[in-house]
Amino acid sequence: MRYLVKGRLMPGKEVEFLRAVDEGTLGRGSIAGDEYLQDMGHARVGDDGEVHWVEVCFCTIPLAEERPYWEKYFELLSVTDAHARGNCRDLNGTGPWACCDCDCTKKLEERLAQKWDAFLPKLRERAMWSKRPVLLLQDGANRCYTHSLSSTYACSQART
Repeated sequence: MRYLVKGRLMPGKEVEFLRAVDEGTLGRGSIAGDEYLQDMGHARVGDDGEVHWVEVCFCTIPLAEERPYWEKYFELLSVTDAHARGNCRDLNGTGPWACCDCDCTKKLEERLAQKWDAFLPKLRERAMWSKRPVLLLQDGANRCYTHSLSSTYACSQART
């Protein structure tokens, strides 16, 4: 079965997640193998930071195998059927393991691609931005702040 997964990358996990993608270790140890990397290659992200991807899973409980691997980096917001269960050749028995090569979610994936940006390039762009020298901003009360990937933090000492 194919599922539409929605999640949000947990704050502070950006660099660790990109390292796992780059080193090919995302999902290491799972029976799903390289599917994690493929999923992220097709994942899309909205302006609100919500990440959407279509995932194949043959577990009785959706993402039973994959969930611990995803939850290391993501807060999973929803996992829903990506198409009608009655049309799934794997589930109805007309094509065991058919989900691996099925194009039943092609239109859904095209809509996701039209609506939102590719997730990994957008995340890499944010990660590159965060490696720039820290920008200190001083407010009217003589307090300064630094801006990083996911938050604004108060400085330990005010600049004068």
